[in-house]
Amino acid sequence: MTDAGGEPGSPLPPGQRATRTWRPSHYGRVPRLDPEAWTLRIAGDTLDGGVTVLTWDDLAGLPFVEVSASLHCVDRHSVPDLRWGGVRMRDVLALAPPHPDAGHVLLAAARGYAAGVLLEDLHHPDALVAHSVQGDPLTAEHGWPARAVLPHLYGFKGPKWLVEVTYHRQPQQGWWESHGYHQRARVDREERWAHQG
Repeated sequence: MTDAGGEPGSPLPPGQRATRTWRPSHYGRVPRLDPEAWTLRIAGDTLDGGVTVLTWDDLAGLPFVEVSASLHCVDRHSVPDLRWGGVRMRDVLALAPPHPDAGHVLLAAARGYAAGVLLEDLHHPDALVAHSVQGDPLTAEHGWPARAVLPHLYGFKGPKWLVEVTYHRQPQQGWWESHGYHQRARVDREERWAHQG
């Protein structure tokens, strides 16, 4: 993988160690979501001021891509060389573009978890709304029916059970950011803690 976790066999990013065991990390019970009822809401400072709600069929109608990328946890372990399948985040956002002044996004999960990211990070070519891994549908524990995958950022920036994308003009704090973790969280720069600036 590369520093951002792309190419198989490349060195790990700084400060990371490889693990072959991909243990799900979450709090509370795993939500059991029905793809027939699941929606992804795009709201906030949209270009037209409206709200767009995508269904599972809407998501499935976008071009399918696979990205080979590792999952890097801020606690210094990495799961190397995962093959994520889904749709590019930028293709999803193109269906409900942000206002030109909106440079920040809050990604929200079904159970209340959220992560604040920069809009530009969602336009990264490897940023996905993923629904499969290693050729199989995601398990509920790993985020079925859809999760955000941002391989160049630490894993806490990619919520499982993704249900909402909200555009903002100011930085937003999700759960980990409000507990002292870095607002940007780029893996190649080891941006782990808020005090790093």
